[in-house]
Amino acid sequence: MEVIIDRCAGLDVHKKTVAACVRSPGGGRSRRSEVRTFGTFAEELVELRDWLKAEGVTTVAMEATGVYWKPVFYALEDDFELLLVNATFVKKLPGRKTDVKDAEWLGQLLECGLLRGSFVPPPVIRELRDLTRYRKRLVQERARESQRVEKLLEDTGIKVSAVASCTLGASVRKMLDALVAGERDPAVLAELAKGRLRSKLPELRRSLDTSLFREHHAIMLSEHLAHIDHLSASIERLDGRVDQVIAPFAETRDRLMTIPGVGKTAAEVIIAEIGTDMSRFPTAAHLASWAGMCPGNNESAGKHRSGHTTSGDPWLAGMLTECGWAARYTKDTYLAAQFWQIARRRGQKRASIAVGHSLLVIAWHIISTPGLVYSELGGDYFNRRLDPELRARKLLAQLQSLGLKVTVEPAAA
Repeated sequence: MEVIIDRCAGLDVHKKTVAACVRSPGGGRSRRSEVRTFGTFAEELVELRDWLKAEGVTTVAMEATGVYWKPVFYALEDDFELLLVNATFVKKLPGRKTDVKDAEWLGQLLECGLLRGSFVPPPVIRELRDLTRYRKRLVQERARESQRVEKLLEDTGIKVSAVASCTLGASVRKMLDALVAGERDPAVLAELAKGRLRSKLPELRRSLDTSLFREHHAIMLSEHLAHIDHLSASIERLDGRVDQVIAPFAETRDRLMTIPGVGKTAAEVIIAEIGTDMSRFPTAAHLASWAGMCPGNNESAGKHRSGHTTSGDPWLAGMLTECGWAARYTKDTYLAAQFWQIARRRGQKRASIAVGHSLLVIAWHIISTPGLVYSELGGDYFNRRLDPELRARKLLAQLQSLGLKVTVEPAAA
């Protein structure tokens, strides 16, 4: 094959070692390969960088191997053009597989221009991504801990969640703290209710039967509540740090929040996952494919098999799907109309993914166009696209199928 990159290198990255193969011109039309193995400590990665620079390497390719590629990538990104490639796309033919052979194979593919690099965001976006992903994990852990509280209360016969809408709301939290402190009288516990919950005092007293509540339950409940408080404090601190890091992109975040169903947290996650430079994604369709928010193609011999969505970016896809669920409740909006139109035919789960895809397309246009905000098409968008006469005939046929005789007259001007 024709050589496109004159001097390049392929790296086979592992936890403790990096096998590096430099491909450069040899005598005549031949190509020379030189392979060395380096450690992954910081000073050893400096040695790797210096050797690549001494060999005149301009482009380096490596596989995305767990998290082990990150320190190598960060050590080289300022001096070389780096390609982080999907291991599935560079799978070597079976036989004679070693670290050295893998590095040589990467180098050969790279010099012929057969590799396509993955999207690696700039450092500030990487920091924001780390923060938002960790915050998501803490929110999930807090939800699991809340479910453990509910399980413990059910185990003791306390049915307060059947009366109060939130097990850890302000009123119920006071009751739980009193339980931990030793209070066992249902009437006293019920009197801690505030606001609208006081209208349910008789039911509260019945639900707060503590006859099965034992000392070990109080110890476990205390630990659960302390863990929830700790997680809430951690989430609050992370929110503050996210606000600091995202400050340069605050204007873009605010424009994303004009989309129905997209709140502050969702806008932060979108920016953290795809960044603000849309040149990496030539079109909105490329971005949707990368994120795994569109069907795939699986066709062979004229037969179309399952084209379910790919894994893509699960952090982004999960948030977009949540926004799709939230958009269904918005009033007189295009996204709500799209959700219910699809849900009638294919179910709400598929509808939420389809709306999530639309949200991502809208986000691509907003981020790539300075100053652009969301423009609402209206909840009657799909009805406006229909031929009025065709729709009238369809509705008339439905009425006639019910055995009704209908006369249609145009309304007065």
